[in-house]
Parts: sequence; C-alpha cells; structure tokens
Amino acid sequence: MPGTPQQQDGGPTLHDVLMHKGYLGLLMISGLVGIPVSLAAFGFVSLEHQLQHWIWESLPETAGYSQAPWWWPLPALLLAGLLVAPIITRLPGHGGHIPVDGLGGPPTPPIAVPGVVLAALVCLPLGVVLGPEAPLMALGGGLALLAVRSAQRTQHPQLVAVLGAAGSAAAISTIFGNPLVAAVMIIEAAGLGGPQLVALILPCLLASGIGALVFTGFGHWTGLAIGALSLPSVPKSSIPDPGDFLWGVPLAAVIALLCVAGQTLGRRVKAFTAQDTARRTAVRTVLCAVAVGGSITAYALLTGRSPEEAALSGQITLANLAADPAAWSIGALLALVLCKGLAWSIALGSLRGGPIFPALLLGAALGIACAPLPGFGDEPALAVGLAAAAASVTRLPVTSAVLGAALLGSDSVDAMPLLIVATVTAFITSEALRNRTKHDAAPAGRAEGAGTG
Repeated sequence: MPGTPQQQDGGPTLHDVLMHKGYLGLLMISGLVGIPVSLAAFGFVSLEHQLQHWIWESLPETAGYSQAPWWWPLPALLLAGLLVAPIITRLPGHGGHIPVDGLGGPPTPPIAVPGVVLAALVCLPLGVVLGPEAPLMALGGGLALLAVRSAQRTQHPQLVAVLGAAGSAAAISTIFGNPLVAAVMIIEAAGLGGPQLVALILPCLLASGIGALVFTGFGHWTGLAIGALSLPSVPKSSIPDPGDFLWGVPLAAVIALLCVAGQTLGRRVKAFTAQDTARRTAVRTVLCAVAVGGSITAYALLTGRSPEEAALSGQITLANLAADPAAWSIGALLALVLCKGLAWSIALGSLRGGPIFPALLLGAALGIACAPLPGFGDEPALAVGLAAAAASVTRLPVTSAVLGAALLGSDSVDAMPLLIVATVTAFITSEALRNRTKHDAAPAGRAEGAGTG
C-alpha cells in the first residue's frame, strides 16, 4: 500500500500518533513516572494496612479481647470523623473527591495530594467501610503531574490528562490484583476512541506493568503486606448450566438495585454535609461518621461476629467469604448486606475513600446468601455477585468483567459466560434505575433526557 493511510475525517492515523516524537517522549516519561508513583503507593498501602491491623487486632488483644468487641466501631468512627472533618474543610482539595461522585474527574493537582493522603489514612484504618482505590488514583495522578511544570500543564491540557491517567494506573495497578484491570479501567472511563484510545492505552499499560513489578518486588523484599484485592481460594467452578442463569440474571438485577439505592442515599448524604459554612460541614461529617459506626455496631450485635468484617474496605472479608462460604449463615450474610450497605451509603456522601471494594463484598455476600436456591450454588453465586456489583458501581462493564475474571483466576474460564451476562444485566438495570431516578427528580413537565451521566 503506497504511503500512509489517512483517517476518513482527515485526522492523524495510528502510525502518525505512535511515531510522533512528542508521543514517544510521553511514553518514556509515563514508564519512568510509574516507578516513584508505585513506590509512594506501596508506602501508602503498607502504612494503611499496618494501621488497620493495629487498630482492629493489636489494640483489642492488648485490651484483653480475642477480637474487637461490638462497641469498638463507635469510638473508632467518632475519632475518624473528628480527624477528617478539619482536613475536608481546611486543606486544599478537601481531602479528595466525595466517593459518591465516582472515580472520574480531572487529575488531582499536586497541592491537594497531602490532604488526600491524610484523609485516607484517617478514614480507612479506622473503619469507614470505604476502599483505597480512589485515594490511590488521586495520589498517582497528582504525583505524576509533578513531572510537568505548571506552565506546561496550562499550555498542554492533553498532556495533563494522559500523565494523570498513567499515574493513576500505576498507583492502583496491583491493588486490584492485576495490572490489566487498572489499565482497562482508566481506558474505559476515559471514553476515548480511535488513535486517542491507543495513545492512552500504552502509557497506562506501561505504567501499570512497571507499577506491578515495583509492588511485587518490594512486597517480596520487605515482607510487608499490602492487602491487595485478591481471592487466594474460591469455590470450585464448573460450566454454567441453565439454573445458574435462571437465578443469576434476577440476582444481578437485585444487586444493581441495591447498589443504585446505596448511591442514591449517598447523594442525599452529600447534600446534607455540603453546607454553606465549614463549621456546619465539619459537624455533619462527624455525625455521619458516628452513624457509620452505629451501623457497624449493629452488625456485630445482630450476628455476634467481629465488627471488623463490616468496618473495613472489604477485601479481607471477601477473601474469607470466598474461601469458606459455609462459615457464614444466611442470616449473617443478610445482616452484613444490610448493615454494611447502610454504612457504605452514608460514607459515600460524607467521608473519603473508594466505593468499589465494599460494593464487591456486598454483591458477593448477597450472592452467597442466594446460593442455596435450587439449581444454583456457591460458585455461580459468587461470580454473579462480583460482576454485578462492579458493573453497578463503576458503570464500566468491560472493566467489571475483567475484574471478575481476575478475581476468580483460573476458574474464570468456565464462569466467563455467566460473568458477562451478569455484568450486562446489572449495567443495564442500574442505568435504567438511574435514568428513572433522574426522571422522577426533574420538575413536572421537564424530565431530564435519557443518558448515563
């Protein structure tokens, strides 16, 4: 074929984009940025994990308890509220984005990174039922932008977007258990196409791969635990049968309803805490933290189990649930969904952290609770729960399917058809519910147009 083909719209071809000197330089910078960003992310997650262990295991043992007592969440969450309120109201960046707003938005400016880190280290170890993924993305994006001078950030907004995305991908590359999940998430969330899509893919993949290498190496060399999202043991999978789809499709729709309801409540909590004065915001933030603590306490009282299971982000409890579903009664699983779900909804609109990890636990718990249904089982129930919760909360169906497959490991090959059907069902259901909510909230005669925004 003579010459280099051009796109029909006259824009640059993929070859033009990849061979451009500026893009090759950007690709090199992205790879180099992955190293310091991953080191910072490793330090953050390791410190958060150690604080979490100290607060929920070491301190209760020192006080003479075999596990955290039922009342432990009340002072822990009160302290979290008192510490995070001034960070939200006084520091640049307000401690990071509000979790109910999702994971998107512009890259975090470097000046806001200290507040994001402080808010996360205050909230997550003390049990605000949120995950580390959103603070990690903000940390990675903000640190990546330090490689670009402020003048360049003003003149080249596309450079800011790509480097911020690469930094975010590097930071969360292994907290999801697989660097490909991070890259796919950033790509799908960006909503780009054509050469722009590939131009974003390669920096994210390179930064994620290097980030995973750094995480893995430092975890092996130091022996420190990072608490990455993974399921060391899952129920043995088999090829899905009609019964799995018969129960799996409505279960995915119910999980979508649960997640959308939680996010709807979270938006109302956000309106409650977002006041015209910093003092009112601080007071209501503390009240919400105490309400989260009350929900976790209710779980411990109802089940007699450790409040730690409901208080933390969810990856540890999820791994335990997947490894031994029989250790949980249906009542305990439903109590976890109810109490942790309420706590998650309140935290989404008031505290700081990520929404995905706890949602995965809620979906898995509801799925395992439905596993005894005739013709169902633990394996398909877990697959449906993971995929449906991820699709409902992230609104990224491809990412959700990849994440579910990564968590199930080698068993995902047989479960993939059910994973995909559950993902699509939950995604369509959640979008329909959100659109209905927007329609009902619009003034009479002025319903909002359809969409996923």
